[in-house]
Amino acid sequence: MAFALELVGERWSLLIVRELMFGGRRFSDLRAGMPGISAKVLTERLESMERAKIVQRRRLTTPVTVQLYELTPWGYQAEEAMLALCKWAVKSPHHDPNLWLSPASLMLSMRVMFVAARAEGVATRGAIRVGKDGFVVEVADGRFHVARGEPEVPEFVFETPLATPIIFTAYGKIPIEDLAATGLTVSGDRAAAQRFLDCFQLPEKVY
Repeated sequence: MAFALELVGERWSLLIVRELMFGGRRFSDLRAGMPGISAKVLTERLESMERAKIVQRRRLTTPVTVQLYELTPWGYQAEEAMLALCKWAVKSPHHDPNLWLSPASLMLSMRVMFVAARAEGVATRGAIRVGKDGFVVEVADGRFHVARGEPEVPEFVFETPLATPIIFTAYGKIPIEDLAATGLTVSGDRAAAQRFLDCFQLPEKVY
């Protein structure tokens, strides 16, 4: 445990892992997902994590030259530990589910809040678009799957400028129509969208 904290225990390190959990990101994308981090600190953390073999760099040349940061195969294995920490922390009475979330942190949060028992008999596939970030989301066989991208034929599509409205409707169970002022919209099969939302629930607090 102590060695694990040496690897990712510095401030921002686990958040970098979170932002890279759904695929490679540019330096500017990482900064946008972690408001408050300076370019200097982000550069230092990325260099440290690259030396530790948690993060790697890849240069793309089409359609334009761009450098991506992404997790190594071993880096991706940190997800199980991150989810366990999240499931533990969310039960704290001091956890505030209304705080700002990046698109990647919303998806990780939904993995934590997914309740398999509530998904019995549910099979649906859709999309969640938060700003310019798009994710394919699917519930099938009692499991929740998410990946960056766009589904070919989604049953439903959520679009929102910020992650917070998704939290309000998925966790707070606020009707979608009551969140229209936030910019949240849903298209496609609204019944399928609701079945999807019903699969998520905040756990009870420890006291």
